Amino acid sequence: MIFLPIVGRELRVAARRRATHWTRTTVALGAVATCACFYVGNLDEPPHTQARRVFTGLMVISLVYSLAAGRRFTADCLSEEKREGTLGLLFLTDLKGYDVVLGKIAATSLNGFYGLLAVVPVLAVPLLLGGVGQGEFWRAVLVLVSTFLYALAVGIFVSAISREAPRAMGANLLLLLLLTAAPPLYGLAMNYQAFPNSYPFGFLYSCPAFPLVVSADAFYKTRAGDFWCSVAVMHALTWLLLSLACWIVPHSWQDKAGDSRRARWHERWLAWRFGNAAKRKALRQKLLNRNPFFWLAARSRLKPAQVWGVLLLIGAYWGGMCVAGRGSWLNDSLNPMNVVAAILFNCALKMWIGIEASYHLAQERKMGTFELLLSTALTEQDILKGQWLALRRQFLKPTLAVMVVEGLFLAASLREPRSDFPPWAAWLACLTLLVADMLAVSWVAMARALTARTPNLAVVQAIARVFILPSVVLVIVTGGALALAALQQRPEPGWGFWLGWWFGLGMAADLAYGFAAWRQLHTRFRRLASQRFSEIMPTALPDVSSGASA
Repeated sequence: MIFLPIVGRELRVAARRRATHWTRTTVALGAVATCACFYVGNLDEPPHTQARRVFTGLMVISLVYSLAAGRRFTADCLSEEKREGTLGLLFLTDLKGYDVVLGKIAATSLNGFYGLLAVVPVLAVPLLLGGVGQGEFWRAVLVLVSTFLYALAVGIFVSAISREAPRAMGANLLLLLLLTAAPPLYGLAMNYQAFPNSYPFGFLYSCPAFPLVVSADAFYKTRAGDFWCSVAVMHALTWLLLSLACWIVPHSWQDKAGDSRRARWHERWLAWRFGNAAKRKALRQKLLNRNPFFWLAARSRLKPAQVWGVLLLIGAYWGGMCVAGRGSWLNDSLNPMNVVAAILFNCALKMWIGIEASYHLAQERKMGTFELLLSTALTEQDILKGQWLALRRQFLKPTLAVMVVEGLFLAASLREPRSDFPPWAAWLACLTLLVADMLAVSWVAMARALTARTPNLAVVQAIARVFILPSVVLVIVTGGALALAALQQRPEPGWGFWLGWWFGLGMAADLAYGFAAWRQLHTRFRRLASQRFSEIMPTALPDVSSGASA
């Protein structure tokens, strides 16, 4: 038998796929454009400073890409096979657990790895300017590849123990945060309490940002041991998670025979998730009277609690930072603690509502049950209203709580006498974009759920339109403005320019894509929902009467 047969097959299939080549080309062109923006934006600096800033900017973007792409590609690959009942067919052959796990990794992450590989030649451009050494370059490449494999291992492990797509995505993100963010925060707390003069760097070894920072020549001279220990810890966690996934997969696809103990735990879980029989009946009657699809999308009472739990974790982090900073948020509303907390609050709500808005619609379309729903007395407007009621039940109160917190930041900023920059303008724009982005990404995610091939792809397409595209345009505008200021030897644009472009691009994307999605849902819902059936059916039946008479 050929060693790793699934890996070999997936690599051959991917080599013939047109998207594989276009992915490398697109990512490489994006990296070149980003490099040009950083370079043009620093024309007035010395060559070694230009090289350092270009290299640092590309490294940070590549690190975020490695973490995001790695976990996205593998988050639902095995759990999807479980839901469709096809994972067990693979183990009817001589395949082992590592064959399936490595084959799934090769099938889902090849394009992402090619994208990362396409960035490496662009990262070498600063070498020509003399601001980056060869050792630093290769250490950065090692960290990026290790981070990509690290994120893949987290995704494949969570997918091996999960079955539902939302649970797999949420657990994937939670495990990644626990491994990369929790130890540094614990080390920071220990530093504040027990080691006020020295930070315990061992708590940073599992965070990919630490070896990327230490890979710089300025830090590597004194922290070489910490760099290699961090890389070793990341690889150890990677191979541990992969080994656990290989062991779990052959035992996780079967339907286990029920026993009394398992049945009791299952009943407790259902009671915790949906309530007891009386509560389920009361909730079902209440939601069905309002909207049947509302009950279908919102019958789990844990969904609002999960949002509150994540926000409380972020709030605990912010509170700990405020205690460590001795309440400095009252004196400076734009200090890093408040800014990071606002970014975490807003990103969590925006991404989560995009996932929830598309999941149920995409699942119904994928399973082919939209035809059943639309053949009932439910109209398209009933389905959209039910989805909105479910989103409101899950996200309205947490969103209002976040708006109250950011409103406190806004109120604190009104007392800050600043002549260079009014902080209240930034917080007002942040609050406005929070509401606008959540509305827009909800409409876009619901519209993409009716056309995308998979639920994950629907979420990615919605996020790319509402969040990523304005950010890319903002980076291009920033590079052009800085380059123009350097060429004309005039001061850089003020705060109004940056705030206006950030707010304007965000609102423009929300209005353009949000209104287009709203119109598409209200005018073409039934056609899009049944498109997967109409594509495979002939547009007209052949006329056999003439043939028969002949």
